[in-house]
Amino acid sequence: MNVWIRTSFVVCLTLINVSVLAANLPMSSKNGMVVSGNAISSEIGIEVLREGGGAVDAAVATAFALAVTSPSGGNIGGGGFLVYRSHKGDAIAYDFRELAPSGSHPNMWLVDGQYSYEKHHLSPYAVGVPGTVKGLHLAWRDHGRLPWKRLVEPAIKLAEEGITVTLGLARSLEGALPRMKKYPASMAQFSNKGKPFEAGHVLKQIDLANTLQRIANKGPDGFYKGKTATLIVKEIEANGGLITLEDLANYKAKRRVPIKGNYRGYDIISMPPPSSGGTALVEMLNILEGFNLAESGFGTRVTLHRMTEAMRRAYHDRARFMGDPDFNDNLPLVKLTSKKYAAELRNTIDPNKASVSNPESFSLPKESPSTTHFSVVDKDRNAVSLTYTLECGYGSGIVVSGAGFLLNNQMGDFNAGPGLTNSEGLIGTPANLAEPGKRMLSSMTPTILAKDGELFMVSGAEGGRTIINTVLQTILNVIDHKMNAQAAVDAGRFHHQWLPDVLSYEHLGFSRDSIEALGSMGHEINEVQRQGYAEVIVVNPEEKLLEGGVDRREPDGGVSGY
Repeated sequence: MNVWIRTSFVVCLTLINVSVLAANLPMSSKNGMVVSGNAISSEIGIEVLREGGGAVDAAVATAFALAVTSPSGGNIGGGGFLVYRSHKGDAIAYDFRELAPSGSHPNMWLVDGQYSYEKHHLSPYAVGVPGTVKGLHLAWRDHGRLPWKRLVEPAIKLAEEGITVTLGLARSLEGALPRMKKYPASMAQFSNKGKPFEAGHVLKQIDLANTLQRIANKGPDGFYKGKTATLIVKEIEANGGLITLEDLANYKAKRRVPIKGNYRGYDIISMPPPSSGGTALVEMLNILEGFNLAESGFGTRVTLHRMTEAMRRAYHDRARFMGDPDFNDNLPLVKLTSKKYAAELRNTIDPNKASVSNPESFSLPKESPSTTHFSVVDKDRNAVSLTYTLECGYGSGIVVSGAGFLLNNQMGDFNAGPGLTNSEGLIGTPANLAEPGKRMLSSMTPTILAKDGELFMVSGAEGGRTIINTVLQTILNVIDHKMNAQAAVDAGRFHHQWLPDVLSYEHLGFSRDSIEALGSMGHEINEVQRQGYAEVIVVNPEEKLLEGGVDRREPDGGVSGY
């Protein structure tokens, strides 16, 4: 299927579904479903399922397609996490988070003894060793059915033939160009001869297509060795960064044991450290299980207060304890995810008054809101929840000359420096300081739920540190508030992360009475336009159909099924 036909098909599918989505009704399918932030990429995943591929095959194809269609977060130059659950109930987590290069050290963000935000987040020093290609390949080796090359080929064709720039992509690229101006290869790829692309223009990425072809032919060696690796290191050295050929050759993705919990009889399967997402999610659900949220109702003062206080406590523990488990031997995961500990925390919640976060202990490092998430279920009910990122939108802004892909700035997720704390939210605790070969802490929360041994829900989100709370809310909306998949995604969201001590809520997401009541209880309130993007699949237990919830906060998102 050529790009024009595929694009036209997805546009037609989208037009047919407008009235359904407008009514908060989910799209349904019997055999398989992909929900992602780009309609074309979702359809590519479904084509793989139609051909007999499994959930991991579809996830690999969708991920590579998103590297072409959604360059702000879709990537081969970044990293992330994948949670897989087979229809038999077995589950495994794949960690392909970026690594700190061999030249990294805890004080690397200091310039003349002072912390430098520029160096930490916006310089070539912020580029971590990418993990996406190794991670996708490892998951495919374990669970793939179709040939690797078949899964990469659709992305190659998209990059060669070009994609039609949507209004959302045009606006996104325009906002990123000022940061790219000092990198000629970035401007050559993502601008129209120095000017922003407009909706309707065709964006071709020939260098990216050639890189993807090397990956298709040679697997990870087509990225971590040979021409692509040489081009990466050449680009890094030209800009004064740290990554070496040895760093690339030595990168390894890891299989990890998922974080598991149970909420009102539903099994929770989520990502373990170096992601903090699964641990914090289970901790919050355990706290909230002691409250009757169905009775207090969605968006009421009582429900919002209880959820806010659960968030506050889980994010406090996130800041105190979480980091790369390979560098931290004593992560208290059993305690943090236990029902007993949750009960202790629940007893500290005053039902009529906001708690106060202590800003004098330590705070949280800045984490960018730009990531990409998608959810996949195949006809056998194998499921994938995958979240990956470049950190900031478009990562470092550096396109590798001759290779056509953006490099991440994920090193910005490490703490600022030993003992370094200030009112702007820096943190210096040892668990997440930069060290050679270390993986930086993350909030990505790819999650799968099961009920009585059967798949029930796949959830995940984009949005930096808000991700954990967005995933929490999609789960509560479905289980406690009995929303369908689309309604659960459409519902208003809010966020509290311990520090800063602010409760942020979406514009028009909740009643004015509820918001004012929270203010009267001592919560500091802040209105935002939106909070992240979630992509959800729910198995309708009565009809045995897959229901898709695509986030309409993301203008290019799409759900596809068959």
